[in-house]
Amino acid sequence: MEQLVNFIIRPPRAEYNPESDLLDEEFMLKGKWYQRKDIEVKNGRGDVLQCSHYVPLVSPEGKPLPCVIYCHGNSGCRADASEAAIILLPSNITVFTLDFSGSGLSGGEHVTLGWNEKDDLKAVVDYLRADGNVSLIGLWGRSMGAVTSLMYGAEDPSIAGIVLDSPFSDLVELMLELVDTYKFRLPKFTVKFAIQFMRKSIQKKAKFDITGLNTIKVAKSCFVPALFGHAIGDDFIRPHHSDRIFEAYMGDKNIIKFEGDHNSPRPQFYFDSINIFFHNVLPPPEDEVGATLYDSIHDYFGKGTGAIPEVGFFPDSSTASKATSSTSDAINQVRSKRPMSRTEVPSDIPSEEHLPGCQDKDTVDNGSSSSNMISFELSNGHPFDPHVATTMDDDQYVEYQLDDLTGFPCNVEEEERFFIDGFRCLWKP
Repeated sequence: MEQLVNFIIRPPRAEYNPESDLLDEEFMLKGKWYQRKDIEVKNGRGDVLQCSHYVPLVSPEGKPLPCVIYCHGNSGCRADASEAAIILLPSNITVFTLDFSGSGLSGGEHVTLGWNEKDDLKAVVDYLRADGNVSLIGLWGRSMGAVTSLMYGAEDPSIAGIVLDSPFSDLVELMLELVDTYKFRLPKFTVKFAIQFMRKSIQKKAKFDITGLNTIKVAKSCFVPALFGHAIGDDFIRPHHSDRIFEAYMGDKNIIKFEGDHNSPRPQFYFDSINIFFHNVLPPPEDEVGATLYDSIHDYFGKGTGAIPEVGFFPDSSTASKATSSTSDAINQVRSKRPMSRTEVPSDIPSEEHLPGCQDKDTVDNGSSSSNMISFELSNGHPFDPHVATTMDDDQYVEYQLDDLTGFPCNVEEEERFFIDGFRCLWKP
């Protein structure tokens, strides 16, 4: 059970080297020079957030530019924003990215799947507005970052637009689905106990309530223009999560579905749609004069150790020659250098027979399917399927006062005895 708790609040931190895994401190895209500014921002809890801001070396017209803040997933980091920078910078849209608290190189102990990350995002927005070098602000979030963006957007109507890539609609529902999808062999009558145990454990450790992360409720009060995206084959956060949020969303909205799964590289047509979306909600200034493309060989590479070639132009043996390259080629080069961070379900989750004192008592000799093992029976006697949205109130969970799994009930008889012992303790004179 502890592994499941840690999967939510303490997934593996993304490891990276800013010198080699981020875009260079100076680099060229489509004939223009850009720079990476590394910044530290402190959140309201005192954690130091490691951030980077990708901007042109020379701002068009010398005016503030619109900015998109990229928000990574639960096992991600600011290095995941490199693709967003390649897509948006040539359109005169700057890209700001951060390691959320508890992630990457930032301070903080726990990940909270949007609860505290929303406050991290507020600290970054406050920094950008105080800096005075950005105009309008948009958000682009993936997975946990999408939930964070939606939750913040509902509180700050000045956000110009948000891209929501594979958000979950309700954390408790997602947890129940993962039990079914990844065949965690919990006895059917203890699933509700397991969720309640995790809820209490997470409240104690990370100071947030998993039942409060319901983005459908948030969507009903958010009016920021939004573009949703979800992979059809995503079996981690299934596409119906985006569908339900989309249906409840109050602002202007559109949704795009594409092939792949939760961790798949996103297709170029999806990136093109994002670029068009941000052009509409963050109208950036147009360049007055085209960039000079042929100066020296250094114009085609970043000046740091992890250089990437300039998009669309590559050097040959002695002179620069125009190639058939495109933005997608540069993205592929970034992916080959450091792939996007992945969200993985831990493989060391103990099965039922490895729980303390438990035997595989619910498995019949001829082998029962996982559907026989997973049935969600609420304390009021109302059964429901994990794929059907259901409102879950606090009183629908049986609450066990346990700090660990000692005394975990492993069959119906033990569960009944557990109740009886509990009542005896309550009524003991």
